[in-house]
Amino acid sequence: MISTLLIVVVILAIAFDYINGFHDAANSIATVVSTKVLTPFMAVLWAAIWNFAAYFYFTDHKVANTIAKTVLEEYITLEVIFAGLVAAISWNLFTWYYGVPSSSSHTLIGGFAGSGMAYAWFMGANPITAINHSAIVTIAAFIVLAPVIGMIISVIITLIIMNIAKTARPATAEKWFKVGQLISSAGLSFAHGGNDAQKVMGIIATALIAEQVIPNFEAMPAWVPLSCYAAIAAGTMSGGWKIVKTMGTKITKVTPLEGVAAETAGAATLGITEHFGIPVSTTHTITGSIIGVGVVKRVSAVRWGVTISLLWAWILTIPVSAILGGITLAIIHFIL
Repeated sequence: MISTLLIVVVILAIAFDYINGFHDAANSIATVVSTKVLTPFMAVLWAAIWNFAAYFYFTDHKVANTIAKTVLEEYITLEVIFAGLVAAISWNLFTWYYGVPSSSSHTLIGGFAGSGMAYAWFMGANPITAINHSAIVTIAAFIVLAPVIGMIISVIITLIIMNIAKTARPATAEKWFKVGQLISSAGLSFAHGGNDAQKVMGIIATALIAEQVIPNFEAMPAWVPLSCYAAIAAGTMSGGWKIVKTMGTKITKVTPLEGVAAETAGAATLGITEHFGIPVSTTHTITGSIIGVGVVKRVSAVRWGVTISLLWAWILTIPVSAILGGITLAIIHFIL
């Protein structure tokens, strides 16, 4: 029999996916809005369509499998998953309210890991033994590696485009770059949907396994990925204009040429990491890509003060979410 708590956990997970959509909408539409290639409404509609289109392509669910294994099976209960989701939603809404482009992926991982560690402690075990150390180390490493990879790829793409277009008439080049931005923003939204929707799929599958509704990850029912992709697309449709402003204008002024380079680099980085099942932050990736196009102009073109502030948010997201997850689990433990 399906418990009430399981239903609540699934609803919370889908709600987190929706919040993830509007929290991370800026990642794929910031540059295309700031360069006025699309109006804000058309940009979010364009991004949402490609978010959902990823459902038909990303069928291996490697990232979802990695998320599901963040906490070891013996320390996973519905209460642990519930506490992790509450922590992740809380941090996501807090950072969205203040316009800070933090990682939805990392807050989910941090909240889940923190509640799992708290559960282990209440069970009399060493909290550190509750988490999959290799998965956590890999995820933590890509806090640095994802934006660096995005930055390097964007620098290379920018230089290639500049070299190819150096003899073109400025008006003609501008026209083609704007068309290119439509394609590159679609690619980034597609990769964003494929990467981020899977994280919630992993959480829901874990809850279903914990309640013995399904025997293993491979038996995940079809409604799980479908609902996750639909939720993140719906969230993207809701926008996230405070973060759009930070991503599209505050880091560096972005031209259509640079928008193409940054979005293409971001999509390529997400595609590579998804192939290897590494859950990375779309936010970190596109930020690194935008920095890359700024550096090509000149180092001073990047507003490093804003970038350093973002870096602190990135560093704090996992530990703060873990603490919130642990506190939420503790409250549940003492109430029940």
